[in-house]
Amino acid sequence: MKKNLILILFMLLPALCFPQNNNIDKIRQIIFPNIPDFFTLKCDLHQHTAFSDGHVWPTIRVTEALKDNLDAIAVTEHIEYQPHEHDIPHPDRNRAYEIALKAAKDKIIIIPGSEITRDMPPGHANAIFLQDVNKLLVDDPVDAFREAKEQGAFIFWNHPNWTSQRKDGIATLTDMHHMLIKEGLLQGIEVVNEFTYSDEALQIALDNDLTIMGTSDIHGIIDWEYNVPAGGHRPITLVFATEKSAAAIQEGLEQKRTVVWFNNLLIGRSEFLLPLLNACVHIKNAKYQNKRIILNVELENKSSTEFLLKNESKYTFHNSANVIKLKPHSTKKLEIKTVEIKDHITLEFSVLSAVNAPNTHPKIQYKINTSSTD
Repeated sequence: MKKNLILILFMLLPALCFPQNNNIDKIRQIIFPNIPDFFTLKCDLHQHTAFSDGHVWPTIRVTEALKDNLDAIAVTEHIEYQPHEHDIPHPDRNRAYEIALKAAKDKIIIIPGSEITRDMPPGHANAIFLQDVNKLLVDDPVDAFREAKEQGAFIFWNHPNWTSQRKDGIATLTDMHHMLIKEGLLQGIEVVNEFTYSDEALQIALDNDLTIMGTSDIHGIIDWEYNVPAGGHRPITLVFATEKSAAAIQEGLEQKRTVVWFNNLLIGRSEFLLPLLNACVHIKNAKYQNKRIILNVELENKSSTEFLLKNESKYTFHNSANVIKLKPHSTKKLEIKTVEIKDHITLEFSVLSAVNAPNTHPKIQYKINTSSTD
């Protein structure tokens, strides 16, 4: 009887961890529109499983990503740090990727990679699009970076603000990092890792022409760590790619075509952030109220992020203060006092829920035909 009970509980474990609720599954799906000339691909490129210091099997990472509607993930186990090796002996460091790839069944892109795990400097770095992780098991950390580059990998610096390696929490380049960047051995940097955001890392990316990255660095379960059932979300990197393929993702990363999504904050270079903002926030309708000089404008949010917009135009609103909140996948009506009937007006907003440099918010502008509708 006891054995049968244990067997039943084991069979029910996936349902207990991931309860089936179609409404929750639909709401939790991460959606961002494409921008001109590019697909917007949703990627989490730093994750762990029981094959290093994570707490789940690689198949769970695939299941979580599919529920979140991601386009690509990388399972990036620590190369040098193997706390479960006595319980899960696996001399082949590529094994987690192989299991995840089989579980994906072509429903999601699985990118091979691993985490080079060293003391500072250089600290931790992810090498993705690797051919053979085992060859990175070398004594000299710089040799590990060079081997990754030889395999055609894209390499980025993980959690440069991590207080276990930077007690002040301030991301700072060392001489070794400068050397790695100069030799093309370091191409990106995590501005967001797990629950932290670093202005200093963003400035390093802008000053050194590095790709802006954001990852979950998940070790536990996504739903629990990021409180997804209550509306939370994992951090991800949006990669603007020419097609939905691993090769196109790598090309997009190498060309620095990224925006990070973290706690409903969008972080990126203006050349990619602005097209994304304009694709997300759309003027759906604009008409004057009957016999009034009040213009009704409907703003539509076509994405999964919540926008905080500050009015920077010369007009004031009749039904709102100058800061408005636009919830995911919603429409908000603004009543605009134009003083006189106008054929065209221009609305401008500072996007407080986005940054294109430390403490700097981008602006979006809409030229509106007042008699236009969808």
